[in-house]
Amino acid sequence: MIPPKPVARPDKVSLWRYLRLFRADILSAQPARLYRAWMAEFRTPFFRSYLCNDPALVDLVLKERPGDFPKSDRVREGLAPLLGRSVFVTNGAEWEAQRRIIDPAFERGRLKETFPAMHAAALAARDRLIARAGTEVEIEEEMSHAAADVIFRTLFSIPIENRLAAEVFREFRGYQRAQPLLNLAAFLPLPALLPRFHGGRTRASARAIRRLITRLTEERMAAIRAGEAPDDLATKIMTTPDPETGACFDTAEMVDQVAIFFLAGHETSASALAWALYLLAVCPDAQDRVAAEAAAVGDQQDFSMLSGLSFTRDVFREALRLYPPVPMMVRENRCPERFRDRPLAPGAQIVLSPWHLHRHERIWDQPDKFDPYRWQSRAGRDAARDGYLPFSAGPRVCPGAGFAMVEGPLILALLVKHVRFAPVEGAEPVPVAHLTVRSRNGIRIRVARRDATS
Repeated sequence: MIPPKPVARPDKVSLWRYLRLFRADILSAQPARLYRAWMAEFRTPFFRSYLCNDPALVDLVLKERPGDFPKSDRVREGLAPLLGRSVFVTNGAEWEAQRRIIDPAFERGRLKETFPAMHAAALAARDRLIARAGTEVEIEEEMSHAAADVIFRTLFSIPIENRLAAEVFREFRGYQRAQPLLNLAAFLPLPALLPRFHGGRTRASARAIRRLITRLTEERMAAIRAGEAPDDLATKIMTTPDPETGACFDTAEMVDQVAIFFLAGHETSASALAWALYLLAVCPDAQDRVAAEAAAVGDQQDFSMLSGLSFTRDVFREALRLYPPVPMMVRENRCPERFRDRPLAPGAQIVLSPWHLHRHERIWDQPDKFDPYRWQSRAGRDAARDGYLPFSAGPRVCPGAGFAMVEGPLILALLVKHVRFAPVEGAEPVPVAHLTVRSRNGIRIRVARRDATS
């Protein structure tokens, strides 16, 4: 099955046309040749950008010399209203100190401890869908609800029904389509005093979200001081000192980190889960195999159940390949470089595109095909080594990658075990890049109780 893919733009368009396309959607603004090119150069009067699909260059930038290719400050400007100086946008010593505090919270042992909270959120999502059996649902919205519930239960030990959690979720839904992941500020070398193309709605939503997160963080700080805080991710992060300096996050720093945890842990997971369920809806054989695998696991509710969900995990991996939540990453070279015999002056934009790498015609066999079985083959694993980075790679790999690879298969298994998903005729989704890869008009799926239809 070949799932939907954005229509590429013509190879040659005017600068003005390109900027308009880019502002509307960064995926359809790119030419088809990028799906087979190892490298492409974009020249404009404002910036010079190099998209790199060559696996050797990707490794150089992300793994071998990441310090020479920091995240662009212009990307930070684009996301600053919400993320402040979170670990997602900082560089150098500041970023290193943040990771020393954050990483222990996402070690494998802590993931086992958070599993019951994830499982409870998955059961709640299952029950919401069962209650809507026989109807058509917008599955992106449902998965946003489920992923937000996971974040609040694991981070702050509160369900999405909590009043404050529900307010954050409501504000974030308004933010997510108002602000693209990469706006023009990520590329244009604008003076610091000029505006960064943030609309009024974006700024208002970001302020509201940060105000609500500040309340959650201050309440948790007070509970920690009183010795009454639950042993969850927020408590772990707030009480972990930097092993080199002994400093912990203060409230303002923690607000920045919670903002990116919510963005990365909610928005990206919701995107991946929604696309995975759409793919299963249009591939009933794969869906039935996930249901059978989940049934074979039985009523297990502990971390060990994941070992029985190998095919479900491959489905989730394949959804991440076809629809990587973060479709592009931007770095900036500090030194003169030479990539594939082309000189790069310091300050050039280096674009690494999981979207194009994951569908690259010279790396993957039938790259546009939904094929979860490819992950069981040697060829599929070799391709993944060269062209698969849904969570980035190297020192800046997403600290929540392990968290996501537990959450995704778990939720898919518990949903498909009890609910049958079917596509809505004439409602094929069109992928676009907002904060993550979403559908232009949502993803509509028909749901039914599996025990009533099997």
